[in-house]
Amino acid sequence: MQQAKGYAAFSNTTPLVPFQFERRELTATDVQIEILYCGVCHSDIHQVRNEWGNSAFPMVPGHEIVGKVIQVGNAVSKFKIGDSVGVGCMVDSCRACPDCQEGLEQFCNHAVFTYNSPDPHTNGQASTYGGYSNQIVVDQSFVLKIAENLDLAAAAPLLCAGITTYSPLKQWQVKKGDKVGVVGLGGLGHMAVKFAHALGAHVVLFTTSANKIADAKRLGANEVVISKNPEEMNAHLQSFDFILNTVAAPHNLDAYTALLKRDGTLCLVGVPDHPHPSPSVGNLIFKRRRIAGSLIGGIKETQEMLDFCAQHNITSDIEMIPIQQINEAYERVIKSDVKYRFVIDLASLKLDAA
Repeated sequence: MQQAKGYAAFSNTTPLVPFQFERRELTATDVQIEILYCGVCHSDIHQVRNEWGNSAFPMVPGHEIVGKVIQVGNAVSKFKIGDSVGVGCMVDSCRACPDCQEGLEQFCNHAVFTYNSPDPHTNGQASTYGGYSNQIVVDQSFVLKIAENLDLAAAAPLLCAGITTYSPLKQWQVKKGDKVGVVGLGGLGHMAVKFAHALGAHVVLFTTSANKIADAKRLGANEVVISKNPEEMNAHLQSFDFILNTVAAPHNLDAYTALLKRDGTLCLVGVPDHPHPSPSVGNLIFKRRRIAGSLIGGIKETQEMLDFCAQHNITSDIEMIPIQQINEAYERVIKSDVKYRFVIDLASLKLDAA
């Protein structure tokens, strides 16, 4: 076993604190990664605070991981020492089910998530530990290549916020000339605007905050609608091909389904801690509209997304923090006080006493 250090939560009511733990020795197909940066996802907060009811402690969060390969197993063929790489929300799956066979490992019933998931290398008795740490060991099949032209720190959120928004845009075949709505301008929403713009869509950002108009247009939105204004909303009735809703708080979905064309889709990627109000069925039936959901993407699609980002020079807008500020960062995320993703500089771990 190899000694590692990071930050962990020991209960759902206590702050994250320094934590020493062990990573496994490399198997033949494993890659050891020195973690340089890790993004802070709102789902980290949900898990740390047990808001989804499935948390195991101690917990080392983090699934937006980038770093450098420092060691490889003797059967590793995809990576070499020194490569820039990333690890997202998954570190393994069963690899045999129909979902895995189709490259959709995120839907595998036995997917192993990067943290707070039973670790098959310990017979499922211990949980996986994530990226708020100095190193990680992952099978090569779940490691992603990151192009050298991308800033590594700003690329970290692509491993979750990026793929979460890229995948539905590809699934519903958003293309040049489509009218695409993005609801919410946060960590997910700002990536959705960038991707939809790069795909050639006419992008409309929906927000409750007038002070986000200028930033939305800087990021690639063609128009901004204040969703609390009925006149602005009504001006777009029955006009959208696709709307990506990134807001995790419960809200009325009817206001957005009414904006869809016949056969349009409203796709949800935010998971609220309480259900949305039940939508109007008539709003769906009479225009054959759909309300759908989307998770992250599989490994193949995540690599496709990273390559797309390299081609179009797309990264996340970030605020860098040392690991010692993680608890304050959580409070700021809850208040939407970040543009648009916190990223931890893991070199700051060295500031803590050994």
